[in-house]
Amino acid sequence: MLPEAVFTTQALPASDRFEAWTEQLGRTHAPMYLSSDRTADYRGHQRVIGLGDVTVWPATFDHLVFRRTPRLVRQSDPEVFHLSLLRRGDGAASWGREQVGYRIDDFHVNYSSRSYEISTGPDPVTIIGVEIPRAAVDLPAGRACGVVGQRISGREGMGALLAGMLVQLTSDTSSYQAADAERLGRVVTDLVTAVFAHVLDAEPQLSPETHARALILRVKSFVRRHLGDPDLTPAKIAAAHHISRSYLYRLFQGEGLTVASYIRDQRLTSARQDLTDPGLRQLPIHAVAARWGYPRPGDFTRAFRTAYGITPSELREQVLNRTAVDARHIGVDAARMTTPDAHQHH
Repeated sequence: MLPEAVFTTQALPASDRFEAWTEQLGRTHAPMYLSSDRTADYRGHQRVIGLGDVTVWPATFDHLVFRRTPRLVRQSDPEVFHLSLLRRGDGAASWGREQVGYRIDDFHVNYSSRSYEISTGPDPVTIIGVEIPRAAVDLPAGRACGVVGQRISGREGMGALLAGMLVQLTSDTSSYQAADAERLGRVVTDLVTAVFAHVLDAEPQLSPETHARALILRVKSFVRRHLGDPDLTPAKIAAAHHISRSYLYRLFQGEGLTVASYIRDQRLTSARQDLTDPGLRQLPIHAVAARWGYPRPGDFTRAFRTAYGITPSELREQVLNRTAVDARHIGVDAARMTTPDAHQHH
């Protein structure tokens, strides 16, 4: 489980909620003046997930206007970039004469060393916020700040890669261990740096290490999107990313993997999920195999048994038997619950 704290205004008296929300966001990012037309009974919910020096915080909250003034910047400046991935609602931000509007799945970026004003629409908004130290972004200081005021799409390209990672990470943190926090923080940092570099067309300025880490993330995302292609080969992957096969092999060697083993493991994991999904029990096993890049059922069965010590049909049978047993238990429990009522009627 990752380090996580939950804050909700609903746990407080209505009169204290807005002030508490203001203090909470000030601690999460930097001191700000907040105002709202919902202060009488403010509703806000935030999860704060610690990833080493990086903080990720999904939140849903009522209408809000954020103002970070030059005076507040002088008083307290943690020197952090803030990114918000807008998941619901809308908003706009201004930095003096610059103003940008945001729609769902856009990234908003600001910097604690600059004053700004942000306002959300009249309806509640849902965001995934990221706080990342300026020093962690592997770009020259003057260049990195050039992303402030630019709208970055989370629907395509590098932005979509970062958005997908944040959505997956925040949807369920229970599958991670506390020791994963620092590693995940480095992944977020590398992706943010790569997104900034892409927006600024500054990829040549990335260090070789950061460039390699960002590239391997792009390659893995490409592989996962094309698992159903039986002709997904190292040559095809390398060509899609304009790199040589030998460089592709070195990227995966740095992760303790081979290209072939990564493709195989991702295919088998996806197939296993399908086979254990009760909603897909009518889908023939050979169709599951083909769906994940195994056109020959025999190859699929051998690879699956090697990986899991059981054949696909045996796994599906186990799942179906468990489902049937669970259904019987539910039926027995329901009968026990209704029996006393039946006796009362006699």
